[in-house]
Amino acid sequence: MKIYQVHTTQRLPINMDTAWNFLTDPNNLKTITPNYMGFEILSGADREMYTGQLIEYNVTPVLGIKTKWVTEITHVAQKEYFVDEQLYGPYALWHHKHFIRPVDGGVEMEDLIHYKIPMGWLGQLLHPILVKPKLTQIFEYRRKKLAELFGELPA
Repeated sequence: MKIYQVHTTQRLPINMDTAWNFLTDPNNLKTITPNYMGFEILSGADREMYTGQLIEYNVTPVLGIKTKWVTEITHVAQKEYFVDEQLYGPYALWHHKHFIRPVDGGVEMEDLIHYKIPMGWLGQLLHPILVKPKLTQIFEYRRKKLAELFGELPA
């Protein structure tokens, strides 16, 4: 089965503390997720991020179908990176690395996601017409929302 990848970077004119505190607070996911996704945290967002943390939420990614998603924070390196992996949800595999590093005038955020689509060859057929465009749309919304909240540095 094919493994797909999404890779994004964005530079924000904020300091490391502000970036880290915003990005590691699961409650901020709703702010940077499109409203049509119906993002709702059910449990696990009541503490500062830590390795082993489970976060359970509902999303409505496509066709109005509400889906439960459970992720585990599998790695945390304070003010450097964290990794979330889907334990249960719409993907056969979801591994999302979030890197944060200082740059002149602010920070650079980098997201690297590896994912697999369920349903074998049918999932692979649907990927370019349904899944990839939806992920592109979600991460573009995230980019715009972060720029709206914090501003943006040139790349």
